[in-house]
Amino acid sequence: MSLVRSNPPDVPPPPDGPGPLVDNRQSDKAAEICRGVMRVLAQHGLTGLIEVTLANGRRADVMALSDKGSLWIIEIKSSVADFQVDQKWPEYRDYCDALFFAVATDFPQEILPEDTGLIVADRFGGEILRQAPEHRLAPARRKALTLHYARLAAARLSSAFDPHARFEPLPRE
Repeated sequence: MSLVRSNPPDVPPPPDGPGPLVDNRQSDKAAEICRGVMRVLAQHGLTGLIEVTLANGRRADVMALSDKGSLWIIEIKSSVADFQVDQKWPEYRDYCDALFFAVATDFPQEILPEDTGLIVADRFGGEILRQAPEHRLAPARRKALTLHYARLAAARLSSAFDPHARFEPLPRE
C-alpha cells in the first residue's frame, strides 16, 4: 500500500487556506491580550479561535463557543488609537450572542461602549469585568456559524499536523 500526498512537502499551504495560528499582524501587546483572553475563555468553559473571518468579510479577533452553543466575539484593543481608528466592531453583533472588548489593565475603560462586555487581560490571564448583554442569534445563523467554527478549527488542527497539505478554503455563510 502506498500513500498518495495531495502535494509535495516543499509546497507551502495556499494563502486562502486555514492559515497560521499567529499571523504576525497584531502588535506584541495585542498578542499578549489575546493569549490572556484565551485563558479567560478556558476558565469559563469556552473554546476560542483567533482571526475568524465572518460572512460579511470582517475578521473577528477571537470567536468563542460555549458548551451550550453560545457564540461570543471578542474584539481586542491594544491602544486608544486602535479603538478610535477601528470602528467596525458594531458589524460583529450580527454574528454573535455576546460582544466583548478585551484590553490591557492600563487601557482607559471608560471610553468603551457600555453595551458590550469587558475583559481585561495580559499574557498570563485576565478577568471578565463586565458581562456582555445577550442578543441571541437566529437559529439558521447560529447553525451556519457553529459549522464554520467547527470546520475552521478542524482545518487548523489538520494543518498543524500536516502544514503542507492543501485544505479547501472555507465557504462563508
